Amino acid sequence: MKEVTVIGAGIVGICTSLSLIEAGAKVRLIDRDAPGQGTSYGNAGVISPWSIIPQSMPGVWKNIPKWLLDPNGPVSVDFSYLPKLIPWAIKFLAQARPEYVHATVEAMELLNQDNIQRYRTHLKGTGYEHLVQDSYYVHAYRDANAADISSLEYKIRQEKGADLERIDASALQALEPALTHDYKAAILIKGQARATSPGLIGEILANKFASIGGAIVEAKVLELQQIADQWQIKTTKEQIVTDNVVIAAGAWSTELLKPLGYNIPLQYERGYHAMFKDPGVTLTHSIMDVDYKCVASSMDNGLRVAGQAEFADLEKPPTKSRANRMGNLARQMVPDLPETSPETWMGTRPSLPDSLPCIGEFSGSKNLYAAFGHSHYGLMMAPKTGALVADIVMNNPINTDLSAFKPERFIAK
Repeated sequence: MKEVTVIGAGIVGICTSLSLIEAGAKVRLIDRDAPGQGTSYGNAGVISPWSIIPQSMPGVWKNIPKWLLDPNGPVSVDFSYLPKLIPWAIKFLAQARPEYVHATVEAMELLNQDNIQRYRTHLKGTGYEHLVQDSYYVHAYRDANAADISSLEYKIRQEKGADLERIDASALQALEPALTHDYKAAILIKGQARATSPGLIGEILANKFASIGGAIVEAKVLELQQIADQWQIKTTKEQIVTDNVVIAAGAWSTELLKPLGYNIPLQYERGYHAMFKDPGVTLTHSIMDVDYKCVASSMDNGLRVAGQAEFADLEKPPTKSRANRMGNLARQMVPDLPETSPETWMGTRPSLPDSLPCIGEFSGSKNLYAAFGHSHYGLMMAPKTGALVADIVMNNPINTDLSAFKPERFIAK
């Protein structure tokens, strides 16, 4: 029986551990926090097979000055951090070339195309199947002329088979009466689902993993060393020796890999949410404000607005003004929200320049595997990532080209 230790109990690490143990491995899952309660916990809950559009698209550079200058804009930068960000930003903007976009779309489709069904399979029999609900992904526009269903990102989705529909303001109000009348048009992406409690999904799947023999260790990983054909993991609780290691620690993954000589250009892209516990209104679908790049969704314990991006050091405390801004944006989207202060939260997305994660074995380190770097798409890409990593570790045949995800695409060791 293969022994595998997965470092990182976010949704990617949980799905990877679950797939590995179901494939017959002996699996240990390590994290400093309870499973599923880190960055995975706080996202907007969108589960979209059609999230196949890279972050870097042709013309994106034109928007950056406007975004940075707008206090409510979707992107902010801690300017003391700018020197560390610029090399990554150059790589990011280079990915907007059409040939790169096409290849990235294909890779993103591979990871997202069956994500709804994979979640339903994982949740089957747990009693929590209701945590994934069918919905639309509604892209709402204040400028009706900007809601162009023939634009590149929607054209790509339609060519891949997505069912899209453009609706006017009156139809949007009929669909989602709680939304502001400032939205003048919307594009519906159908065939979606939404998680009504992303953190609870992580908790339930971790419990399922433990119930079928998985071990969960709550400890911080301090160091990773290769000793002969095994790996030694130093934690705050104990030293662990294991045959195989999967790095699924999200934004913290590269901190573990740097001492091994792997310098991967991963950026810390901090996202915020505001949660209104007794909102008094309900949304049926996931709603994205296209101007401000934030998503509103009703969840089991309230109405959440999440999104945007802040680039700063990994351990910097949350920016209070940025967190408060999410509550203000929420009220702009859904004006009848109560005046009581929402709960705010911050998580750190692990973002690579090409919008794709690292998946697969490091060629320079035997039995060391990557499963991190999922940017905005961790919840969506987690089940397929877990299945692929399990097949790789267990040496099962894979009839798919995974070169787009190889860790070595960025690094020189």
